[in-house]
Amino acid sequence: MSEAPRRIPVMADVARLAGVSHQTVSRVVNGQTNLRPETRERVLRAIDQLGYRPNTAARSLVTRRSGTIGVIGSRSGFWGPSTVHRAIQAAGRDAGYFVSSVNVQMQTRDEFVDAMDHLRDQHVEGIVLIAANDDAVDAARAHAGRGVPVVVVEGDDAKAEWTVGVDQVAGAAAGTRHLVDLGHERILHVSGPSAWTEARARLAGYRHAMYDAGLPPLLHVEGDWSARSGFEAGRQIAARDDVTAVFCANDQMALGLLRSLSEAGRSVPDDISVVGFDDIPEAAYLIPPLTTVRQDFDAVGRRAIQILRSAIDGEGSPERLIEPELVVRASTHEPRERGETPR
Repeated sequence: MSEAPRRIPVMADVARLAGVSHQTVSRVVNGQTNLRPETRERVLRAIDQLGYRPNTAARSLVTRRSGTIGVIGSRSGFWGPSTVHRAIQAAGRDAGYFVSSVNVQMQTRDEFVDAMDHLRDQHVEGIVLIAANDDAVDAARAHAGRGVPVVVVEGDDAKAEWTVGVDQVAGAAAGTRHLVDLGHERILHVSGPSAWTEARARLAGYRHAMYDAGLPPLLHVEGDWSARSGFEAGRQIAARDDVTAVFCANDQMALGLLRSLSEAGRSVPDDISVVGFDDIPEAAYLIPPLTTVRQDFDAVGRRAIQILRSAIDGEGSPERLIEPELVVRASTHEPRERGETPR
């Protein structure tokens, strides 16, 4: 005889096992705080033991909240944004939300607006937008006042109401200052595309560190975040004999730069020191291992959800900026004097 299928546990089962009322279980499930800690813990243990899953449709009728948030990402494949996207999805689920994701192709203002309208049609409570370019910020501003808060990851906090991210200016300044402290004076910056707020912030950090050291910033070379653009920048830099160090706005461009300098016979760090930004998993295994500025993307994801919850609840915003960390490896060294034999 086949075994009868197990009945799906309901709220009454949780109440019975925890020895509390149906209303008490409901308060725990809906995140209310007016409960004794020991009672809440007893209910949570019962929920875990039974494998109880709240009926989100029924709950939304009572609370008038969908329990769903939206995340808009891109199909660029860049490591930073894709890592942040995964971190936000995990943090959203941990916070009890169902996460609905939309990816856009070209990252234009119209695409972002369409994606936000699509998520609003799903009755999301809030949206996290992972695209730190001007079109994303403009789309978020256009969406303001429509009842669904939008948090922009790495957005311009002077233009977007709700933003979160790593302190890009401080990170770029730290990477540049490391080169200055080693004794480099002719430091060139390979920037990201100027339409991206992150690129502008990292360029500003580089310039601040140079000015603070009494050094003139060199005319930067603009890339597009890709290893290919770093490789092309490296061709220009390899032809110069006045540059002793390069700060790249991300590790992918630094990766291309290392390849280009190697092909041109320029040694890193003997001829030119290189600093990246992001600390991608491969950074420690490049030749040479890359000095870089580490971004804590998991922390960005958690903070994005905290800020979104504050926006949904009409509360004050938590601290928006997360401090980066300089990771020193073998791609940086003191500048070699002219005529000095490489180590």
